[in-house]
Amino acid sequence: MSEDTWNAFSERVTWDARFHATCETGERLAPAALASVNDRNANVLVAVAALMDRRVDTGEDDNALSQEVARLDAKLNVLMEIVNRLLLPQSSLPPRMSLRFNALGAVLPWDCLPPVGQPVLLKLHFDVCRALPLELPGTRQAGPTDGKGFVAFDGVSEPVRDEIERLVFRQHRRQVAEARAHAAQG
Repeated sequence: MSEDTWNAFSERVTWDARFHATCETGERLAPAALASVNDRNANVLVAVAALMDRRVDTGEDDNALSQEVARLDAKLNVLMEIVNRLLLPQSSLPPRMSLRFNALGAVLPWDCLPPVGQPVLLKLHFDVCRALPLELPGTRQAGPTDGKGFVAFDGVSEPVRDEIERLVFRQHRRQVAEARAHAAQG
């Protein structure tokens, strides 16, 4: 089972970045708590997707309506940053760590992981919405042997998995588009 999950994870697109994140060891969540986590995660993913898409889709059109939308977008970005700082100051965020994730699991540094087989709760804070972490229950499993370990997500609902897949794919497309734009300029 763990080898199958690791192989399936490895074959999919991942989001590889430095996130404010924690990986806490604990008991497996009870069904009611897991349902609540899935509901919160669905809301967080909708907010993150909306905020990230809004930031990307501005600035290239120069008609009056587009310029007004860009101004409103800039004002909304400032308000979101103020709300983020009020709700969760930078000093209260967990440290950043390099990790990569998709809907099946995450690869993290070994020093923040428990032994294989232990249940964990991975909390990811996205920069666009850092006060609301994505909470991903999982189990530490064997994975890569390069100084990192693997957490396979357990109990994540199918709609949340689908939203994570879409979020990771959109991020991958953004990174490819940015790389092409930089290559065209250079």
